[in-house]
Amino acid sequence: MVQNQQLVVHELSAIPYVKVHGRTTGSLSPLVLFWTGSAIELNAAGTELWVEVEARYDQYEPWISILINGAPVSRMMVTAGKHWICVFRGMNGQAVKNVRIVKDVQAMSGDLGCSLRIHAVKGDGAFHPAAQASHRIEFIGDSITSGEGAIGAKQEEDWIPMWFSAVDNYTAMTADRLNADYRVISQSGWGVLTGWDNNPHNNIPSYYEQVCGVLAGADNEALGAHEPNDFAAWQPDVIVVNLGTNDGGAFHWAEWRDPSTGVSYKQRLNADGSYNAEDIAAFETAAEQFLTKLRRCNRDAHIAWAYGMLGTPMMPAIRRAVDAYALRSGDRKVSICELPAMTDETTGARSHPGLLAHRQAAEVLTKHIERLLSAKKG
Repeated sequence: MVQNQQLVVHELSAIPYVKVHGRTTGSLSPLVLFWTGSAIELNAAGTELWVEVEARYDQYEPWISILINGAPVSRMMVTAGKHWICVFRGMNGQAVKNVRIVKDVQAMSGDLGCSLRIHAVKGDGAFHPAAQASHRIEFIGDSITSGEGAIGAKQEEDWIPMWFSAVDNYTAMTADRLNADYRVISQSGWGVLTGWDNNPHNNIPSYYEQVCGVLAGADNEALGAHEPNDFAAWQPDVIVVNLGTNDGGAFHWAEWRDPSTGVSYKQRLNADGSYNAEDIAAFETAAEQFLTKLRRCNRDAHIAWAYGMLGTPMMPAIRRAVDAYALRSGDRKVSICELPAMTDETTGARSHPGLLAHRQAAEVLTKHIERLLSAKKG
């Protein structure tokens, strides 16, 4: 520990009561926050607290939100380099403050150099144990689950990190209502079988078993992004899958040509505008296989497929896939939750769900999960 203007510097690995949210490698030297909603949580006394963060990126800078006693009090871009950021100053030194420093931006798979690391904190007070949550929830999704457009004016259309929020997000809202710790696995534009642009490599299931396999590049590999995830260390009570929106969009987009092989991919529409039977069947197979993988990795979790915030064109296919999985496996802990559709009033930035839409989704999803958890107790 190093004294600095009456503040004591604590390496993160030396703090006895630091609580980490989100998938990580387990290392605190430094702690890498990979995914949307990843965070550190501390119960800290003292009048002043700072956090040492390090951001690296080629294009997409990280953003963070700071919450004190559950309330958002600060949101900022983390510019490149290693910085000390003030979390609070001048507060009652005797009062214990619950502090959460949250990564607002998704894992940026399109930026090989993008990372956010937390090295240390410094303050003038002691640390205390953080409260234990009642449940654990894992959310899996696309741009909606990444909180794209959840913050910012409706007219904003730039695809930049500024318009992502892990706080104004149905994931955080649902977890808060249920007193749950949560993790998010999400990528804008990705799907179950294919991305919005028919790129078949942009599917979440292929990378689910890694810490953060969607990230490429030597730096991310060195940070442990491609390591196998330790499922035994964190088992969710509920898994929420909010995927299918981009798979549906791919039917209406141009074909994607793989630059390395020259092979083209396209989810096809029939002449009457209906989905090609072979292609919709491929989606259903991918969804069923993903449910099988989720169950293998998470033995006891309820799996809820939540869908509908940007319409429900893929709902019949999702229902068929869930039913086929349940019939084949005998698994009765899988369900479907239709989420409220975004309206003109609830639209946020980039034509994505805004704050009101996320609140509405959280309300419906919370009730659905409460029923699942109640059935589990029974």
